[in-house]
Amino acid sequence: MQPALVDVVAPQAASTITLHNAGSTPSTVQIRVFRWSQSNGEESLTPTEDVVASPPAITLAPGADYVARIVRVTKRPVPAEESYRLLIDELPDASRARGGVVRLLVRYSIPVFFGSPQRTQPAVSWTVSKRDGRLIVSAHNSGSTRLRISALSLRDAGGHKISFGNGLVGYALGKSTMQWTVPVKGRKFATNGSISVSAEGNEGAINAVAAVDGGP
Repeated sequence: MQPALVDVVAPQAASTITLHNAGSTPSTVQIRVFRWSQSNGEESLTPTEDVVASPPAITLAPGADYVARIVRVTKRPVPAEESYRLLIDELPDASRARGGVVRLLVRYSIPVFFGSPQRTQPAVSWTVSKRDGRLIVSAHNSGSTRLRISALSLRDAGGHKISFGNGLVGYALGKSTMQWTVPVKGRKFATNGSISVSAEGNEGAINAVAAVDGGP
C-alpha cells in the first residue's frame, strides 16, 4: 500500500493511494475516513462527511493494484491543518470460512492531512509526571502542524533513562495535547529535577527539557 501518509496542501483537495493484493485469492476491502482529534491526551476518531474515499469498497484480484481517491468535498476553507485517519479493512469472505479455523483480517490506518499554505510549524512543549507507578509524558503542540514522534526517551538529572522504544510513538496534532505512559514502578527515575527529552520528529532530532508536574 502506498503512500503510508497522505498530505494535501490547498488549493489541492484530493490525493490517491494504491492498494495491492499480494495474496493468491481475491480480497475485498472497505475504505472509510474518520476525523482524527486529540483532547486531554487522548485520541478519538469520529465519522465525517467532509472527506470521502472513492470507491468506499473494492474487490482486488490476486496480484492486482487499484488506485483509490481521497477527496475533501467540503467547500469550507482549511483553517490550518485538518487531520483524518483512513481505515482500510479487509472484509470476511464467507466462501472461504472453515469450521474450527480462525482467520485474522487486516486493518490499515493511514494518516491523512489537509493543510493551508499558511499553516505554522509544530511548536511542542513537554511535561512529565509520575502517577500510580507510571511515568506520563505529555506533548502540547501550539503550532498548527502535526509533529510525528518516534524513538522517544527521557533522562532524569541522575542520568537514569526511560525509553518508549525505537519506533513510532505517535503524533502530537496541531493545537492539541497528546500523552504517553510507561510503567516505572521499581525503576530508578526521578521527577523532582531536570528531565531531558530526546526523540526524532518531522525534520530530524528533537532535544528539549520537560517541565515537571509534581511527583516524588
